[in-house]
Amino acid sequence: MSRVIRPLNMQWQFTPSFELSYIQKDYNLEHFETVSLPHANQEIPYNYFDEKIYQFVSCYRKYFLIDKRHKDQWVYIDFEGVMTYAQVYINGIYLGEHKGGYTPFSFDLTPYLSFTSENILVVMVDSTEREDIPPFGFVVDFLTYGGIYREVNLRIVDPLHIKHVFSRTKNVLCDEKEVEATIIIQNNSASKVSLTTSAMLITLEGKILSQLQKEIIVENSEQEIVLILSNLAHIKLWDIENPNLYMLKISLEKEGIIDTYETKIGFRTAEFLPNGFFLNGKPLKIRGLNRHQAFPYVGYAMPKRVQEKDAQLLKYELCLNTVRTSHYPQSKHFLNKCDEIGLLVFEEIPGWQHIGDEAWKKISCENVREMIVRDFNHPSIIIWGVRINESPDDHDFFFQTNKIAHELDDTRPTGGVRCIINSELLEDVYTMNDFTLGDPDIYGVLRSPLSVTGLDHNVPYLITEFNGHMYPTKRFDQEERLNEHALRHLEVHNAVSLNPHITGAIGWCAFDYNTHFDFGSGDRICYHGVMDMFRIPKYAAAFYKSQVSPIKEVVMQAVTRYARGERAIGGIAPLTIFTNCECVKLFTEDKTIGTYFPAKERYPGIAYPPVIIDKLESQWGMSFGDLTLVGFVNNNEMVRETYIKNPLPTVLSMKADDLILSHGEIDSTRFVIKLLDQENHELPYTDEIINISIDGPAVIIGPSTFSLIGGCRGVWIKTTGDIGSITINASCSTLKAKPLIIQVQ
Repeated sequence: MSRVIRPLNMQWQFTPSFELSYIQKDYNLEHFETVSLPHANQEIPYNYFDEKIYQFVSCYRKYFLIDKRHKDQWVYIDFEGVMTYAQVYINGIYLGEHKGGYTPFSFDLTPYLSFTSENILVVMVDSTEREDIPPFGFVVDFLTYGGIYREVNLRIVDPLHIKHVFSRTKNVLCDEKEVEATIIIQNNSASKVSLTTSAMLITLEGKILSQLQKEIIVENSEQEIVLILSNLAHIKLWDIENPNLYMLKISLEKEGIIDTYETKIGFRTAEFLPNGFFLNGKPLKIRGLNRHQAFPYVGYAMPKRVQEKDAQLLKYELCLNTVRTSHYPQSKHFLNKCDEIGLLVFEEIPGWQHIGDEAWKKISCENVREMIVRDFNHPSIIIWGVRINESPDDHDFFFQTNKIAHELDDTRPTGGVRCIINSELLEDVYTMNDFTLGDPDIYGVLRSPLSVTGLDHNVPYLITEFNGHMYPTKRFDQEERLNEHALRHLEVHNAVSLNPHITGAIGWCAFDYNTHFDFGSGDRICYHGVMDMFRIPKYAAAFYKSQVSPIKEVVMQAVTRYARGERAIGGIAPLTIFTNCECVKLFTEDKTIGTYFPAKERYPGIAYPPVIIDKLESQWGMSFGDLTLVGFVNNNEMVRETYIKNPLPTVLSMKADDLILSHGEIDSTRFVIKLLDQENHELPYTDEIINISIDGPAVIIGPSTFSLIGGCRGVWIKTTGDIGSITINASCSTLKAKPLIIQVQ
């Protein structure tokens, strides 16, 4: 009988405490509440809260049945992520513990299961910031939240089954390619077994491209075999524009198929060299942002669709080619979507500046193993981060993390993110957080690689953070600050593009995020993102979005609230317009102001530099009329925007990311609500109160009554698991939004 993966996410019992009596099957559940996974142990406010409100020990209980037909199989419980420390019990029996909230772990349930009555799975979850577990031990500039915040599955397999498959693509740039599959077979039968193992390479449409069978004898409890599919012709490469994926299917046969393991793979090469980064042998300048996996109110506890949406935002709304999973391994759903859409990934182990004792380091080394074993087959991952972010040098520790990474994966380089110069280079790529721009003691945009490494020769060099805390910016900040924030991102990428010895830059960061009181703006938020926590863009996002060919999408975003008295002294100049148009014409009322062109001489390294209008006549006492911008490509008008001189609340807009959701498991989507003027621009300083009502098989995440932030706000809903129609209504003091109808199918 082949393997069965059974989600175990619905109908758990939860209480924010733990006593050993809770592990008993017949324990009285009157003070437990019913929850489903992913689950945050404590819903938190948007801002201004004590981060200790989620730092407690809790208990999760789940009843489940196992069909008698599985009595001769092995049953494992797989946890994708539990924050931070877990003890697991089945039917009152202690199975073991796991330290660390960002990597998966499993336990064997088989000897303790009942096939005639309900089983009770109990998890004690310690969400305190334990000093013995990375990233803790000192201050940390992000929150980790708590609970069983990722999915849980039962994995039911034959006693002889596939534990892992590691795929290596070879001869990728040749006409005939090769796949080497290293297969780890688990043998729980306690005897020598003869069987047939097979490998197939299949298109996602189901066409078999190659297959191979091999007779083997499994003699050990765990055995490694290698199958090679060779002479593979007409294979399409995986890259950022055409992320072609294939299915590698491994099967074990013994009087029929007893196990099958499928994993998606891509054929690509990714090389960091002293003269740049090369994808499939072609130079590519890395342009990326860092991502925290946190969301308002529920922290990390968001399901598959929302994790995938973040990848899509980074790729399509910000037009990035790379993301760094700062500062920990992130959801498998996020990484799967990166594979599907062609978004490169720098993935790293948990940590932030602090290095603990030897036991702490041992857990960190295990984090390296768990990260690479889980994510080995993702073509999107191009580098492993095996150093604690921004930590001091520690030769023995980081020698060991690099050694583990290279032994597990000889196909990818390692990096180690630091913020110190002359640091010992144990990794393959020197990865550096460069906060030169804005530092009053250093002149310039970036340090030169040689001045950072202290070496007399160039090595592969990647900037992994810039900006961030040097210039925190709120989406509702004053216009000049928002403009400067955007220009700083532009300045760094311009400098990087002009230096052949820098492979690229990954800015800090994509989204605002909650943090400890030691950091941020005092309200428990770091406003470092080019989007806010609700994934609503600031003007800096427009710089990234504009770096796409107008053939794909025409972009024109002026950095203006269009108000005469918003800026110091008054007026709207200098006016920055992030665009990929060839020119922009400005009109006020019926008067032509002029035609303006991108600042190519000022920013020669940028593919689509902004239009910057340094002077526009505007004096107190003069008339102030509507402003119209028109963008042209190939002498054709492609986009037009009008800014109103006297904006008034006109439309309460509500738009959802998805109108169809899935039933059975928890699903979720976001909708964005905006108060717009006569030309559909946000009213940036309104604090209008919004009331939301919802009807159907879903609930609102967070409050249903709130004020807008900078003229808009995001809201997530999550389903109950049932089929039905969801109706969402929104209103403010003077306007009602058109209802949103979302189907759960």
